[in-house]
Amino acid sequence: MSRFPFLDWPHPIPFAHRGGAAEVGGENTLAAFGRAAAMGYRYLETDGRVTSDGVLLAFHDESLDRVTDLEGRLEDRPWSEVRHAKVGPEGEPITTMEALLDAFPDCRFNIDPKMDRAVPPLVEALRRTNAWDRVNIAAFSDRRLLQLRRAAGRPVCTSMGPAAIGRLRLCGYGVPVGPFSAACVQVPTGYKGRTLVDGRFVTAATRRGIPVHVWTIDEPAEIHRLLDLGVGGIMTDRPSVLKQVMEERGQWVS
Repeated sequence: MSRFPFLDWPHPIPFAHRGGAAEVGGENTLAAFGRAAAMGYRYLETDGRVTSDGVLLAFHDESLDRVTDLEGRLEDRPWSEVRHAKVGPEGEPITTMEALLDAFPDCRFNIDPKMDRAVPPLVEALRRTNAWDRVNIAAFSDRRLLQLRRAAGRPVCTSMGPAAIGRLRLCGYGVPVGPFSAACVQVPTGYKGRTLVDGRFVTAATRRGIPVHVWTIDEPAEIHRLLDLGVGGIMTDRPSVLKQVMEERGQWVS
């Protein structure tokens, strides 16, 4: 059993990435996450960005243009404006992070704060919802992850930042790299044209008790390959596909 309840799952963890962005029509909305939860997903992946007046939202892009009917950078607009934005063809509203955590008390959330300003309101949202044991925090910034751990003032499940991922890769080749502070590692299959997730990488992580979660995987053959390698979780934009593969393998639990 992991020291973090977030990671306690009997099989590789299936994550609905942004609620299942390729299937739901509108990503990172309460409706999208609701559909994933209705399919049996208990792990939901989302992102955190902050409005100009400091409201933390479940939103991926720096700009509002791609997924909403508003334009410009989200951080340049106050919540009083952004709350009226419509996401996707169904016109769903953007949700605050706190409302999202409250809406799905039986789900676990993988949260990627996309900006340094997102860290303090994220910590406050976790405190107010008492969601510490059902979240993992990921980021492409080692500094931001350290900032979050310090602000939390208590143990919180986090994945590795880029520097730690590089050290883990070296570990796979037998290089002594010292201890890791993160509870898991979340990576794409490759980086800059080079394979990242291979047998060496997964074995090095597994020997240290660190599960490997891979994003964003939508094709059945690749899902099978990664599960055969022994990864500890897969994030997908196509939750129906991942669920079908894991059911075929007897690894689906809801």
